[in-house]
Amino acid sequence: MTDNKSFTGKTAIVTGAGQGIGYEICRQLVLQGARVVLNDQDEKMATAAAERIGTDNCIAMAGDAADTRFVEKMVDDAVAAFGRLDIAIANAGITLFGDFFSYPPESFYRVMQLNLGGSFFLAQTAARQMKKQGQGGSILFTSSVTGHQAHKNLAAYGMSKAALEMLARNLVIELSPYHITVNTVAPGATLTERTAEDAEYEKTWSALTPMGRPASVSDIAQAALFLVSPQAGHITGQTLVVDGGWTTVSPGPPL
Repeated sequence: MTDNKSFTGKTAIVTGAGQGIGYEICRQLVLQGARVVLNDQDEKMATAAAERIGTDNCIAMAGDAADTRFVEKMVDDAVAAFGRLDIAIANAGITLFGDFFSYPPESFYRVMQLNLGGSFFLAQTAARQMKKQGQGGSILFTSSVTGHQAHKNLAAYGMSKAALEMLARNLVIELSPYHITVNTVAPGATLTERTAEDAEYEKTWSALTPMGRPASVSDIAQAALFLVSPQAGHITGQTLVVDGGWTTVSPGPPL
């Protein structure tokens, strides 16, 4: 468990943070002393989210996390605003359901471009800055339980999330000499603004989850903060599954 000011003096970038898990990670980082760049593709959503956090230590940067030019600018702007970069959390992702037999190429490549490309190049750009600073750092990817267990109509999404976990393991070789940790958090069913649009979501996943409820965004954010905290300084290349025990039994929802 992190203390109340574990991140004092640290600067973090969190992508896909206009709402849901990403927003809660930003909010908790700021509460624990961090300066945070809150990214979302939707400019109004990013601005509103930063305003809700309500401090000069959280600034909004709107843009597409799959665009490498934007990612480079975001890192440069974060350093210009706060003087350094210590934490990069690649949370932006897209879920495009579809039957395997008719899944369109444009959906496949968009999932890969954002979920994999956006995460890879944020890690690369952030790691370069951390290497330059010479004081280590932390990188975190957001995976999913669908990277561990098959889920109908999510072949592309699931493979993208499994690939992120392999990326974290591989980057141990690249980043450990510079004291940069790289890990992955894999949420299970989570109550967010998006999942709340399904009136049956909470009831369904409460029945399917051994702990009797889906995760809250706080459940996921607290796990994420641990993995980028000083308390996890000797943990790297690992995936922390936060799913209330679902992957141990893996019952699927009704289709």
